[in-house]
Amino acid sequence: MAQIIPGENEGIESALRRFKREVSKAGIFPDMRKHRHFETPIEKEKRKAIAKHKQRRRKFRY
Repeated sequence: MAQIIPGENEGIESALRRFKREVSKAGIFPDMRKHRHFETPIEKEKRKAIAKHKQRRRKFRY
């Protein structure tokens, strides 16, 4: 679970920004989206194919 401790004179905006950054680093949002609703087998195949394509592009990038 992401947690921050606001500084003494830190504004709410900067504390919220830091919290959002911590949540994104922890990977909470993608996990939430993944478990939000039922995924049909076709949607699952599409998601996996896109991930495979992205991984292959990253591999041959260098």
